[in-house]
Amino acid sequence: MASLSQRLGVALLMLVASVFAANHIAARLAFDHGASVEAAVAVRSGVTALALVALLRLQGVSMRLAAPTLARALVIGLLVSVQSFCLYSAVARIPVALALLAFNTYPLLLVLLSWAAGGERPPHRALVAMPVALLGLALALDVIGSARAVEGRWAEIGAGVGFALGASTSFVGVLFLTTRWLKDVDGRLRTLLTMAVTAVVMVLVGLADHSLALPADRVGWLGLVLLTLLYGIAITSLFTIVPRLGAASNTVALNFEPVAALVLGWAILSQSIAPHQMLGALVVIGAIVFLSTGKRRGFSRS
Repeated sequence: MASLSQRLGVALLMLVASVFAANHIAARLAFDHGASVEAAVAVRSGVTALALVALLRLQGVSMRLAAPTLARALVIGLLVSVQSFCLYSAVARIPVALALLAFNTYPLLLVLLSWAAGGERPPHRALVAMPVALLGLALALDVIGSARAVEGRWAEIGAGVGFALGASTSFVGVLFLTTRWLKDVDGRLRTLLTMAVTAVVMVLVGLADHSLALPADRVGWLGLVLLTLLYGIAITSLFTIVPRLGAASNTVALNFEPVAALVLGWAILSQSIAPHQMLGALVVIGAIVFLSTGKRRGFSRS
């Protein structure tokens, strides 16, 4: 398979990041028009799993796994279920760009988890990037100020931010376990398993608490269809592009997603943030790029 030039690879990854962002914008449309998080995640994951089955069969990729590997994949699938539910719950509650910004702190958390698990000491880049990213996140979320102002702001966005950070934490678990348990499994098959588990879990949760609500009008259905289609396009494109990149660090271009979400959220949902919040967002993204372009391997979606 021919390699892509660095410029073309980065440009394509930024396009993929924009499609991922558009998927979350579409999700917010679906949520604002009656769809529940459980239903949206179940539909998105189920359709993606079926598409991957067709893709694997078309490409002649074996879907057989040893029993221990399958069991590990199911555990990771449960974590993906938590991550998907939390991230979409955040998108349903706060501006999409802020939800994705809080979620995209996962590379920093992964560094800390790897160190705690006996890995190498965080590089000097991490010691610089982490506090800078946290400061930028506080600025972006607009939680810097008097105690009363912070309390009021947190009452407004706290639940959404909590869900976004929950998604970030669970995704760190997904990345950490995947590199140890499933690193030799084809990425398409790995994603098929996690999407299938996520779909089943969301259906069961939705049936248990009667929360499988479908959209109430055409706009909601359009959002549901688009979020499913856009996610499928983005994740499939990722499988095609990443193996052809010359350097893993190029995948940091995926951190363009919150920026794309900011533009799309403003254009489609009339969501906007203040200039100092924009500055904070750029600080967070810059810190993550600074960390991820060091000697450590780049971070990407599984």
